[in-house]
Amino acid sequence: MNPEKVVFGFFIVLALTLNFGFFVGEIDNPDHHHVYELFAVVVVNLIATVLKFGDRSQMGAVLLATSLVANLQLLAASIVWVVAVHGGGDGLTPTVTASIVSLSGGALLANVISVVLLIIETVMLRR
Repeated sequence: MNPEKVVFGFFIVLALTLNFGFFVGEIDNPDHHHVYELFAVVVVNLIATVLKFGDRSQMGAVLLATSLVANLQLLAASIVWVVAVHGGGDGLTPTVTASIVSLSGGALLANVISVVLLIIETVMLRR
């Protein structure tokens, strides 16, 4: 067993599951989506992205691309949250919350693609 592959797979799957946890709930209800969970999703996705930089294969390039998309979506969601709460807006209204959760949904889809690609790559490995 390769410890690097274990850590790599761990962070990819953790990014997906944390993102799913944040995404689940009523889309416009701020009580169902916690700011610290979004923070955890952003941090774990950034770690997963850093881990993907070492792979120079075609599959590694696609995995990196999906991770960059997820990071972009999550950073946009974080910016919307910060501006809504601290930027003099009305706070987390149902509309703002729906935008944040929708952006995290895009990141969730990118993370699903990343995990599917990881599974495909694992199945294709020959010993």
